[in-house]
This record gives sequence, C-alpha cells and structure tokens, in this order.
Amino acid sequence: MNIINTVSGIMDSNCFKNEILSIARVGFEGILADLSLCCSTEELEYLQSFLKQCQKENVQIQVVHAPYLMRSTKQEDLSQLLACLSKKSIQLCGQAACNYLIVQPIFTENIRGNEWEVNRNFYIGLADEARKNKVIILLKNQCYDRSGHLVRGICTDAEEAAIWIDRLNEIAGEERFGFCMDVGSCNLCGQNMHEFAVTLGNRIKAVLLRDCDGHYETSMLPFTCVNHGQSSTDWLGFIRGLREIGFDGSLIMDYRSTTSAFSPLLRPQLLLLAKKVADYFVWQISMKNILKKYSNRVLFGAGNMCRNYMKCYGDEFPPLFTCDNNKKRWGEWFEGLEIKSPQALKELSPNCAVFICNIYYKEIEQQLREMGISNPIEYFNDEYMPSYYLDRLQYWKE
Repeated sequence: MNIINTVSGIMDSNCFKNEILSIARVGFEGILADLSLCCSTEELEYLQSFLKQCQKENVQIQVVHAPYLMRSTKQEDLSQLLACLSKKSIQLCGQAACNYLIVQPIFTENIRGNEWEVNRNFYIGLADEARKNKVIILLKNQCYDRSGHLVRGICTDAEEAAIWIDRLNEIAGEERFGFCMDVGSCNLCGQNMHEFAVTLGNRIKAVLLRDCDGHYETSMLPFTCVNHGQSSTDWLGFIRGLREIGFDGSLIMDYRSTTSAFSPLLRPQLLLLAKKVADYFVWQISMKNILKKYSNRVLFGAGNMCRNYMKCYGDEFPPLFTCDNNKKRWGEWFEGLEIKSPQALKELSPNCAVFICNIYYKEIEQQLREMGISNPIEYFNDEYMPSYYLDRLQYWKE
C-alpha cells in the first residue's frame, strides 16, 4: 500500500522546494499533484517547473487530480475545455511516470438523465492518450449542490459506478479505468462505506482519505472532526470494507483544511502526525493481509484481544497456541488455545510468526528479542474487527 500526501494547502506555488523535501523527509512515498485549480493549458504548462523540482528531489508524483467543474457552475459549454485539460493532465502524468489520474465525471444541469452517454464519450475520448502514456484513469464519487444542499451525485451509487467502470474497460478493450474512493464524499452523502468498498472491490485503486462533519465540504485530518467525543466519520465501516477487499493501492492523505488553520511554523509537526495517522490506517487495513503472509502463527496474550482474534480469524488463521506472562495461567486453555510460557516460543520453527495481542506491543517485542526470539513479530489489534464479544474479560489483583 502506498502512502501519498496531497500538496494542496501545504506548499506555496512560488516556492515549493522546501515543502517537497519536508513531505519526503517524514516518509511519505509520494505526492498527489492537484491540478484542479488550473483552468487553462497555459497554467498547466507552469507546472513543468514543479515536475522538474520533484524529479530533482527524487519525490515521486504517484497520483494526479485533473481539473474539474465546480458544483455551482451554470456554464454548459465546458466539456471541450475539460477534455483538453484532461488530455494535458495525462501527458503530464506520462512525463512524471505517474500511473494514476483522477478525472471526475462531468455533470451540469443540461445533461441530467443523460449522464452515462455524456461521460462515456468523455472518458473514451481520453483512452488513447491514457494508453500512450501508461495512465489509469480513476473515476471518483462526488456530491451535487442542490440549492446549497449537498446530495448524492454521479458515482455515489457503488453498483452504478462499478457498471460504468466495467463498461468503459470493455469499450477500451483493456483495464484502462478504475476508481478513487473519496471518503469525505461518502460521509457527506451518508453512505455505508463498508458496503461501498465491498461493492466496488478491486476496482478501487486509490482512496482519498479526509475527514468532515457530514454536512460541510472540508478536508480535515482523520479523527479530528468529532462531536461529543465521537468521530463524525464511520472509520469502522471504512476500515472493515477495505480490509475485506484486500485493498493494496494508494492511500492519499488530504487534510488541506486542517493545514490552513495551522501556523506555517507548526506544519512540519503536522506532517509528522499525518504520516503517523496514515501508518495507522495501513496497519488496520492490512491486518488480514498480514495474517495471510504466514503459514504458521502463535499469539502472545490471553485476554480480550486474543478472544476477538479467535472469534474473527481463529478458523481461517488458527494459531498453534498462545503465551502469557502470567505464570498462573500456564497450562490453561483459552478460546481453544493452550496458554504456554513465553519460553515455548524458543521452540518455534523460523517461519512461524508471533502476533502480539496486547497493547504493550513495544515492551513485549523488546522482551521477546531479549529472550533471543528471532521469529517475525507482528502486532494484532482488535479495534476494527468484523465483530466483537460484548462480554469483556475483567482482571482484579488478588
């Protein structure tokens, strides 16, 4: 999974060398270049200097967002301009060796009821240029503006979006089209993100990760938009959905609204936090893929986290046994697993992984390494499991 940072709201268009370096320095694997503020081919040409600076600093542009119509536009004659700008964007992708270009579907009031025909011609008109530059075009879910209210727009119905992509690929004769899931738009439209992700499946090549309150269009750092201590975004459904489809594409961090509220002096620290948040999402989404990596595994911990592991993954990925530091529990059985001493880990074959089922991950990993355990060590977490035991184990000191 690639972790990408959008440059929108972070860098000054007239002086972007330091910002590019800052993004790379904190560990992001690439950037998203948002061309949505460009409204002419001349402005796109200006971006040549930006591309050259990225190449000079060895920063990969992994996703580009093509210009698009504002929701409130009343003009009805912009399709030709959009096609021209999108083709120019594809060429810029080719120059930057970027494989993905987000191109939003066209919508204006005059094409209502005729959305598929208009967009089919629009996207197929880009296919040859995309093929020439080795670019996959990603459609994206979006909202409509109805008298100041945001409602579901093109590609917010996952089944319809899947049909569009499949038909476009069939016409193109190859897999030239995919999907970018915009988490903010899903939230604004009140959608079930688990269902949305599962329906689209492997058509999802990128995810635009942003938080909002479900009412207003903002791009905030995930987990920062809260109401009475509860997140406004259904991160549980989101993570479950991407985990279920085995998502392994590009995860794009878009928090331009949060960035704009921060002093430029604090933005380097915000970048560090954003990278930590992105790493957390990768870990959670990849949980099942990590389990699949190993043919044999044992657990460390015999509590609630172990219980949830066995409930959700015990049949598909059965552990050999579990360990615990509590001597009184050695020899007991818990959720069908024998509880053994940590010393039993020294007898494991080298390819057997140890999954720590306890929030004291680093301390336990250090303990095992000091014991001479050289097996792969992974962290298991049950915050976003498909289901839970409602009865939690409680421990009291005697």
